[in-house]
Amino acid sequence: MSGGRSDRPILVTGGAGFIGSNLADRLAGAGHDVIVLDALSRPGVERNLAWLRERHGERIQPLIGDVRDGALVADAVAKSQVVFHLAAQVAVTTSLTNPREDFDINLGGTFNILEAARGDRIPVIFASTNKVYGDLADISLGKIDGGYMPTDPGVRGNGIGEDRPLDFHTPYGCSKGAADQYVLDYARSYGIPSAVLRMSCIYGERQMGTEDQGWVAHFLIRALEGEPIVLYGDGHQVRDILEVGDAVDAYLAAWKRISEVSGRAFNLGGGPANAVSLRILLDYVGTLVGRGLDVRHDDWRAGDQRYFVADTRAATEALGLSAALPWREGVQRLARWLAAERGLDTQVTQAPAIAVTEGVAAL
Repeated sequence: MSGGRSDRPILVTGGAGFIGSNLADRLAGAGHDVIVLDALSRPGVERNLAWLRERHGERIQPLIGDVRDGALVADAVAKSQVVFHLAAQVAVTTSLTNPREDFDINLGGTFNILEAARGDRIPVIFASTNKVYGDLADISLGKIDGGYMPTDPGVRGNGIGEDRPLDFHTPYGCSKGAADQYVLDYARSYGIPSAVLRMSCIYGERQMGTEDQGWVAHFLIRALEGEPIVLYGDGHQVRDILEVGDAVDAYLAAWKRISEVSGRAFNLGGGPANAVSLRILLDYVGTLVGRGLDVRHDDWRAGDQRYFVADTRAATEALGLSAALPWREGVQRLARWLAAERGLDTQVTQAPAIAVTEGVAAL
Protein backbone atom coordinates (compact mmCIF):
# COMPACT_ATOMS: atom_id res chain seq x y z
CA MET A 1 0.00 0.00 0.00
CA SER A 2 1.14 3.52 -0.74
CA GLY A 3 1.99 6.43 1.48
CA GLY A 4 4.07 4.75 4.20
CA ARG A 5 7.23 2.91 5.22
CA SER A 6 6.27 -0.70 4.79
CA ASP A 7 8.82 -2.09 7.25
CA ARG A 8 7.16 -0.30 10.16
CA PRO A 9 4.06 -1.26 12.15
CA ILE A 10 0.66 0.32 11.69
CA LEU A 11 -0.80 2.42 14.51
CA VAL A 12 -4.50 2.04 15.30
CA THR A 13 -5.62 4.43 18.04
CA GLY A 14 -8.67 3.12 19.81
CA GLY A 15 -7.52 -0.23 18.49
CA ALA A 16 -9.25 -2.26 21.21
CA GLY A 17 -12.60 -0.63 20.46
CA PHE A 18 -15.30 -1.92 18.17
CA ILE A 19 -14.14 -0.65 14.77
CA GLY A 20 -10.50 -0.48 15.83
CA SER A 21 -10.30 -4.14 16.82
CA ASN A 22 -11.92 -5.23 13.55
CA LEU A 23 -9.46 -3.08 11.62
CA ALA A 24 -6.49 -4.35 13.64
CA ASP A 25 -7.64 -7.93 13.06
CA ARG A 26 -7.78 -7.39 9.30
CA LEU A 27 -4.37 -5.72 9.23
CA ALA A 28 -2.67 -8.37 11.37
CA GLY A 29 -4.32 -11.10 9.32
CA ALA A 30 -2.74 -9.56 6.22
CA GLY A 31 0.71 -9.83 7.80
CA HIS A 32 1.16 -6.36 9.31
CA ASP A 33 2.43 -5.62 12.79
CA VAL A 34 -0.12 -3.43 14.57
CA ILE A 35 0.36 -1.04 17.50
CA VAL A 36 -2.94 -1.03 19.36
CA LEU A 37 -3.07 2.22 21.32
CA ASP A 38 -6.02 2.24 23.71
CA ALA A 39 -6.80 3.58 27.17
CA LEU A 40 -9.13 0.59 27.78
CA SER A 41 -11.62 3.02 29.33
CA ARG A 42 -14.73 1.57 27.68
CA PRO A 43 -16.15 -1.47 29.49
CA GLY A 44 -15.50 -4.73 27.65
CA VAL A 45 -12.80 -3.58 25.25
CA GLU A 46 -10.12 -5.46 27.14
CA ARG A 47 -11.80 -8.61 25.79
CA ASN A 48 -11.25 -7.31 22.26
CA LEU A 49 -7.55 -6.82 22.98
CA ALA A 50 -7.25 -10.32 24.43
CA TRP A 51 -9.01 -11.68 21.33
CA LEU A 52 -6.56 -9.88 19.04
CA ARG A 53 -3.54 -11.20 20.92
CA GLU A 54 -4.93 -14.73 20.95
CA ARG A 55 -5.48 -14.62 17.19
CA HIS A 56 -2.30 -12.84 16.11
CA GLY A 57 0.26 -13.16 18.88
CA GLU A 58 3.23 -10.82 18.61
CA ARG A 59 1.84 -9.07 15.55
CA ILE A 60 -0.38 -7.19 18.02
CA GLN A 61 1.66 -4.69 20.05
CA PRO A 62 -0.56 -3.33 22.87
CA LEU A 63 0.14 0.21 24.02
CA ILE A 64 -2.09 1.04 26.97
CA GLY A 65 -2.30 4.80 27.07
CA ASP A 66 -4.24 7.91 26.22
CA VAL A 67 -4.15 10.09 23.10
CA ARG A 68 -4.02 13.09 25.44
CA ASP A 69 -0.47 12.01 26.35
CA GLY A 70 1.54 13.93 23.75
CA ALA A 71 4.86 12.22 24.44
CA LEU A 72 3.36 8.74 24.22
CA VAL A 73 1.56 9.64 20.99
CA ALA A 74 4.69 11.16 19.45
CA ASP A 75 6.71 8.04 20.17
CA ALA A 76 4.04 5.69 18.76
CA VAL A 77 3.51 7.74 15.59
CA ALA A 78 7.27 7.98 14.95
CA LYS A 79 7.46 4.17 14.86
CA SER A 80 4.56 3.79 12.41
CA GLN A 81 4.01 3.83 8.68
CA VAL A 82 0.39 5.02 8.89
CA VAL A 83 -2.05 6.06 11.61
CA PHE A 84 -5.70 5.02 11.70
CA HIS A 85 -7.05 7.44 14.29
CA LEU A 86 -10.21 6.03 15.88
CA ALA A 87 -9.64 6.85 19.56
CA ALA A 88 -12.38 9.16 20.80
CA GLN A 89 -14.94 10.07 23.39
CA VAL A 90 -17.91 8.73 21.44
CA ALA A 91 -21.13 9.68 23.27
CA VAL A 92 -23.14 12.86 22.82
CA THR A 93 -24.57 12.44 26.33
CA THR A 94 -21.11 12.22 27.90
CA SER A 95 -19.98 15.30 26.01
CA LEU A 96 -22.87 17.27 27.49
CA THR A 97 -22.00 16.28 31.07
CA ASN A 98 -18.21 16.58 30.66
CA PRO A 99 -17.41 18.85 27.71
CA ARG A 100 -13.82 19.46 28.84
CA GLU A 101 -12.91 15.77 28.64
CA ASP A 102 -14.68 15.48 25.30
CA PHE A 103 -12.68 18.47 23.99
CA ASP A 104 -9.36 17.18 25.33
CA ILE A 105 -9.77 13.67 23.89
CA ASN A 106 -11.40 14.38 20.55
CA LEU A 107 -9.72 17.62 19.55
CA GLY A 108 -6.60 17.63 21.74
CA GLY A 109 -5.86 13.98 21.02
CA THR A 110 -6.25 14.50 17.28
CA PHE A 111 -3.96 17.54 17.44
CA ASN A 112 -1.33 15.36 19.15
CA ILE A 113 -1.61 12.81 16.34
CA LEU A 114 -1.29 15.44 13.63
CA GLU A 115 1.67 17.18 15.22
CA ALA A 116 3.44 13.85 15.64
CA ALA A 117 2.76 12.96 11.99
CA ARG A 118 3.75 16.35 10.61
CA GLY A 119 7.52 15.99 10.50
CA ASP A 120 7.71 12.81 8.42
CA ARG A 121 4.29 13.35 6.78
CA ILE A 122 2.98 10.05 8.06
CA PRO A 123 -0.48 9.29 6.62
CA VAL A 124 -3.45 9.77 8.93
CA ILE A 125 -6.91 8.29 8.30
CA PHE A 126 -9.41 9.88 10.68
CA ALA A 127 -12.72 8.52 11.96
CA SER A 128 -15.18 11.41 11.91
CA THR A 129 -18.97 11.41 12.25
CA ASN A 130 -22.15 12.44 10.48
CA LYS A 131 -22.79 14.70 13.50
CA VAL A 132 -20.63 17.34 11.78
CA TYR A 133 -23.76 18.18 9.76
CA GLY A 134 -25.85 19.09 12.80
CA ASP A 135 -29.48 18.14 13.26
CA LEU A 136 -30.43 18.78 9.60
CA ALA A 137 -33.53 20.60 10.83
CA ASP A 138 -33.85 22.56 7.58
CA ILE A 139 -34.51 19.41 5.52
CA SER A 140 -38.21 18.99 4.92
CA LEU A 141 -39.32 15.55 6.11
CA GLY A 142 -42.42 13.42 5.91
CA LYS A 143 -43.25 10.06 7.50
CA ILE A 144 -43.33 7.20 5.04
CA ASP A 145 -44.40 3.84 6.48
CA GLY A 146 -42.73 4.27 9.85
CA GLY A 147 -39.74 6.47 9.06
CA TYR A 148 -38.82 10.09 8.45
CA MET A 149 -37.81 10.66 4.84
CA PRO A 150 -36.92 13.84 2.92
CA THR A 151 -39.65 15.26 0.73
CA ASP A 152 -37.01 16.26 -1.82
CA PRO A 153 -36.73 13.25 -4.18
CA GLY A 154 -33.03 13.88 -4.84
CA VAL A 155 -32.10 13.76 -1.15
CA ARG A 156 -34.47 10.84 -0.57
CA GLY A 157 -32.87 8.86 -3.38
CA ASN A 158 -29.21 9.62 -2.68
CA GLY A 159 -28.83 10.80 0.92
CA ILE A 160 -26.70 13.58 2.41
CA GLY A 161 -23.61 14.49 0.41
CA GLU A 162 -20.26 15.96 1.42
CA ASP A 163 -21.32 19.34 0.02
CA ARG A 164 -23.74 19.71 2.91
CA PRO A 165 -22.69 22.73 5.06
CA LEU A 166 -21.06 21.83 8.37
CA ASP A 167 -23.14 22.72 11.42
CA PHE A 168 -21.73 21.45 14.71
CA HIS A 169 -24.25 20.69 17.49
CA THR A 170 -23.45 19.54 21.05
CA PRO A 171 -19.91 19.48 22.49
CA TYR A 172 -19.39 16.11 20.83
CA GLY A 173 -20.27 17.50 17.41
CA CYS A 174 -18.00 20.49 18.01
CA SER A 175 -15.00 18.45 19.14
CA LYS A 176 -15.27 15.87 16.37
CA GLY A 177 -16.07 18.50 13.77
CA ALA A 178 -13.11 20.65 14.75
CA ALA A 179 -10.83 17.61 14.66
CA ASP A 180 -12.24 16.70 11.23
CA GLN A 181 -11.30 20.17 9.96
CA TYR A 182 -7.83 20.05 11.53
CA VAL A 183 -7.10 16.79 9.72
CA LEU A 184 -8.14 18.28 6.39
CA ASP A 185 -6.17 21.47 7.02
CA TYR A 186 -2.99 19.59 7.96
CA ALA A 187 -3.21 17.95 4.54
CA ARG A 188 -3.52 21.41 2.98
CA SER A 189 -1.08 23.36 5.18
CA TYR A 190 1.58 20.74 5.89
CA GLY A 191 1.18 18.13 3.17
CA ILE A 192 0.28 15.30 5.54
CA PRO A 193 -1.41 12.56 3.46
CA SER A 194 -4.71 12.36 5.29
CA ALA A 195 -8.38 11.59 4.73
CA VAL A 196 -11.55 11.81 6.79
CA LEU A 197 -14.39 9.28 6.93
CA ARG A 198 -17.62 10.79 8.29
CA MET A 199 -19.37 7.71 9.55
CA SER A 200 -23.03 6.90 9.89
CA CYS A 201 -24.09 4.04 12.19
CA ILE A 202 -21.57 1.20 12.06
CA TYR A 203 -22.57 -2.13 13.62
CA GLY A 204 -21.18 -5.64 13.83
CA GLU A 205 -19.20 -8.15 15.83
CA ARG A 206 -17.16 -6.93 18.81
CA GLN A 207 -19.53 -3.99 19.39
CA MET A 208 -20.20 -3.41 23.09
CA GLY A 209 -23.38 -1.44 22.47
CA THR A 210 -24.82 0.80 25.17
CA GLU A 211 -27.74 3.20 25.39
CA ASP A 212 -25.37 6.07 24.57
CA GLN A 213 -23.46 4.56 21.65
CA GLY A 214 -23.70 1.50 19.43
CA TRP A 215 -27.50 1.38 19.35
CA VAL A 216 -27.90 -1.57 16.96
CA ALA A 217 -25.92 -3.87 19.26
CA HIS A 218 -27.59 -2.32 22.31
CA PHE A 219 -31.06 -3.10 20.96
CA LEU A 220 -30.01 -6.66 20.20
CA ILE A 221 -28.42 -7.21 23.62
CA ARG A 222 -31.52 -5.96 25.42
CA ALA A 223 -33.81 -8.06 23.21
CA LEU A 224 -31.72 -11.20 23.62
CA GLU A 225 -31.71 -10.77 27.41
CA GLY A 226 -35.43 -9.97 27.57
CA GLU A 227 -34.83 -6.49 28.99
CA PRO A 228 -36.74 -3.26 28.21
CA ILE A 229 -35.55 -1.06 25.35
CA VAL A 230 -35.88 2.72 25.58
CA LEU A 231 -36.52 4.73 22.42
CA TYR A 232 -35.62 8.40 22.66
CA GLY A 233 -38.00 10.35 20.49
CA ASP A 234 -40.71 8.61 18.51
CA GLY A 235 -38.59 5.88 16.95
CA HIS A 236 -39.24 7.05 13.41
CA GLN A 237 -35.64 8.29 13.11
CA VAL A 238 -33.99 6.86 9.99
CA ARG A 239 -30.33 5.89 9.77
CA ASP A 240 -28.26 4.09 7.16
CA ILE A 241 -26.44 1.29 8.95
CA LEU A 242 -23.18 -0.24 7.74
CA GLU A 243 -21.67 -3.57 8.76
CA VAL A 244 -18.20 -3.18 10.23
CA GLY A 245 -16.49 -5.34 7.59
CA ASP A 246 -17.60 -2.85 4.95
CA ALA A 247 -16.33 0.02 7.10
CA VAL A 248 -12.93 -1.67 7.43
CA ASP A 249 -12.83 -2.05 3.63
CA ALA A 250 -13.25 1.72 3.35
CA TYR A 251 -10.46 2.50 5.82
CA LEU A 252 -8.05 0.20 4.03
CA ALA A 253 -9.03 1.63 0.65
CA ALA A 254 -8.43 5.17 1.94
CA TRP A 255 -4.90 4.15 2.94
CA LYS A 256 -4.26 2.33 -0.32
CA ARG A 257 -5.38 5.37 -2.32
CA ILE A 258 -4.15 8.08 0.04
CA SER A 259 -2.11 9.83 -2.63
CA GLU A 260 -5.29 10.32 -4.68
CA VAL A 261 -7.73 11.13 -1.86
CA SER A 262 -5.56 13.12 0.53
CA GLY A 263 -7.33 16.18 1.84
CA ARG A 264 -10.80 14.79 1.18
CA ALA A 265 -13.68 13.89 3.48
CA PHE A 266 -16.12 11.11 2.61
CA ASN A 267 -19.51 10.21 4.02
CA LEU A 268 -19.41 6.54 4.98
CA GLY A 269 -22.56 4.57 5.70
CA GLY A 270 -24.91 1.97 4.38
CA GLY A 271 -26.47 4.43 1.95
CA PRO A 272 -30.10 4.47 0.81
CA ALA A 273 -30.17 0.68 0.33
CA ASN A 274 -29.47 0.22 4.05
CA ALA A 275 -31.65 2.99 5.46
CA VAL A 276 -33.94 1.82 8.24
CA SER A 277 -35.99 3.44 10.99
CA LEU A 278 -35.48 2.48 14.61
CA ARG A 279 -39.00 1.06 14.74
CA ILE A 280 -38.52 -1.11 11.66
CA LEU A 281 -35.22 -2.39 12.99
CA LEU A 282 -36.86 -3.28 16.31
CA ASP A 283 -39.63 -5.14 14.50
CA TYR A 284 -36.96 -7.18 12.75
CA VAL A 285 -35.10 -7.80 16.02
CA GLY A 286 -38.33 -9.13 17.50
CA THR A 287 -38.58 -11.55 14.57
CA LEU A 288 -35.00 -12.72 15.15
CA VAL A 289 -35.48 -13.42 18.85
CA GLY A 290 -38.96 -14.85 18.36
CA ARG A 291 -40.87 -12.69 20.83
CA GLY A 292 -42.36 -9.26 21.34
CA LEU A 293 -40.09 -6.57 22.75
CA ASP A 294 -40.69 -4.37 25.77
CA VAL A 295 -40.20 -0.96 24.13
CA ARG A 296 -40.54 2.22 26.19
CA HIS A 297 -40.24 5.88 25.23
CA ASP A 298 -38.45 8.95 26.53
CA ASP A 299 -37.83 12.50 25.33
CA TRP A 300 -35.76 13.38 22.28
CA ARG A 301 -32.05 13.75 22.96
CA ALA A 302 -30.04 16.88 22.14
CA GLY A 303 -28.85 17.08 18.55
CA ASP A 304 -30.62 13.90 17.46
CA GLN A 305 -31.14 13.81 13.72
CA ARG A 306 -34.56 12.63 12.62
CA TYR A 307 -32.98 11.53 9.35
CA PHE A 308 -29.46 10.79 8.25
CA VAL A 309 -28.58 8.67 5.25
CA ALA A 310 -25.15 9.07 3.70
CA ASP A 311 -24.76 9.74 0.02
CA THR A 312 -22.07 7.13 -0.55
CA ARG A 313 -21.43 7.81 -4.22
CA ALA A 314 -18.23 9.83 -3.70
CA ALA A 315 -16.71 7.22 -1.36
CA THR A 316 -17.74 4.36 -3.61
CA GLU A 317 -16.15 5.95 -6.66
CA ALA A 318 -12.98 7.34 -5.07
CA LEU A 319 -12.26 4.33 -2.86
CA GLY A 320 -13.53 1.60 -5.20
CA LEU A 321 -15.96 0.18 -2.65
CA SER A 322 -18.23 -2.78 -3.26
CA ALA A 323 -21.93 -2.84 -2.44
CA ALA A 324 -22.61 -2.90 1.31
CA LEU A 325 -23.93 -5.99 3.06
CA PRO A 326 -27.76 -5.82 3.28
CA TRP A 327 -28.75 -4.70 6.77
CA ARG A 328 -31.03 -7.61 7.59
CA GLU A 329 -28.26 -10.12 6.92
CA GLY A 330 -25.75 -8.11 8.93
CA VAL A 331 -28.08 -7.64 11.91
CA GLN A 332 -28.84 -11.36 11.95
CA ARG A 333 -25.10 -12.14 12.01
CA LEU A 334 -24.58 -9.73 14.89
CA ALA A 335 -27.50 -11.21 16.83
CA ARG A 336 -26.00 -14.70 16.55
CA TRP A 337 -22.55 -13.47 17.57
CA LEU A 338 -23.92 -11.60 20.59
CA ALA A 339 -25.93 -14.60 21.74
CA ALA A 340 -22.84 -16.81 21.55
CA GLU A 341 -20.51 -14.21 23.05
CA ARG A 342 -22.75 -13.62 26.04
CA GLY A 343 -23.58 -17.31 26.55
CA LEU A 344 -27.30 -16.78 26.05
CA ASP A 345 -29.78 -19.58 25.37
CA THR A 346 -31.91 -17.38 23.11
CA GLN A 347 -32.17 -18.89 19.65
CA VAL A 348 -31.79 -16.46 16.76
CA THR A 349 -34.22 -17.50 14.05
CA GLN A 350 -33.51 -17.66 10.36
CA ALA A 351 -34.23 -14.32 8.77
CA PRO A 352 -37.41 -14.25 6.68
CA ALA A 353 -37.22 -14.02 2.93
CA ILE A 354 -36.39 -10.50 1.80
CA ALA A 355 -38.28 -8.78 -0.96
CA VAL A 356 -36.44 -7.17 -3.83
CA THR A 357 -37.17 -3.74 -2.39
CA GLU A 358 -34.72 -2.77 0.36
CA GLY A 359 -33.77 0.19 2.45
CA VAL A 360 -35.44 3.45 1.47
CA ALA A 361 -37.52 1.68 -1.14
CA ALA A 362 -39.03 -0.50 1.57
CA LEU A 363 -39.99 2.39 3.83
